[in-house]
Amino acid sequence: MTRRIWVITMFPDFFKPLKEVGVVGQVFQGMRGEKFELNTVFLSDYSKKGFKGVDESPYGGGPGMVMRADVLKNALVEGVIKPGNYDEDNFKEEFSVIFTAPRGVVWNSSSCKKFANTYLQKDSKKDLVFICGRYEGVDERFLSRYVDEVYCIGDFVLSGGEIAVMAIIDSSFRFSEGVLGNDQSALCDSFEYNLLEHPQYTRPSEFEGMKVPPVLISGNHKKIEIWKEEMQVEMTTKWRADLLDKEK
Repeated sequence: MTRRIWVITMFPDFFKPLKEVGVVGQVFQGMRGEKFELNTVFLSDYSKKGFKGVDESPYGGGPGMVMRADVLKNALVEGVIKPGNYDEDNFKEEFSVIFTAPRGVVWNSSSCKKFANTYLQKDSKKDLVFICGRYEGVDERFLSRYVDEVYCIGDFVLSGGEIAVMAIIDSSFRFSEGVLGNDQSALCDSFEYNLLEHPQYTRPSEFEGMKVPPVLISGNHKKIEIWKEEMQVEMTTKWRADLLDKEK
């Protein structure tokens, strides 16, 4: 059975490359892993005034505009629930609604794996609906009523939620069974065990006077593994010492 991911957004064109290019694009084309389809829902289609009707000035004053709860609900019902043939009374049993915001759970290797294990494996039951915020924010009433999980991809501000949602989809699919050619690839990536990945080398064996470390061409697999582990610690100490503090 094909699993479905829906994205409610002001800019659906953001997601065209995600569906067509790279490893994740192959997932949505049915070439890797479980069968998933990605559907974008253009928020403006569910506003009576089109593009200009999706937001309003905030109550209480302040800069920027706030995305309207009623328009977002209309997009959820008319753009997801009905065309997806979900149960209007029990849709919470059929999909989870995800939002990105500074208040959310920090998106890191741990939360990414947990998310993938919950939603992107063979025995996962629920589809996913992502809400892409824009402008000053989203009416809190919609968030409190309809959103199930909130994630934050970092302590910085983007112009909208599209890039954050794509980052979540791309990174979590790496932990979905059958997506990577070698399932061990994700387990050897940076941030596993709070360490960066060791340096990588390939042909030619010498480049601008720099040679590949001799141990890597020695054929001694035990020494190679020891070198990799030592280099992980060295790279982490040099570039991301804060990760080592998490082990304490």
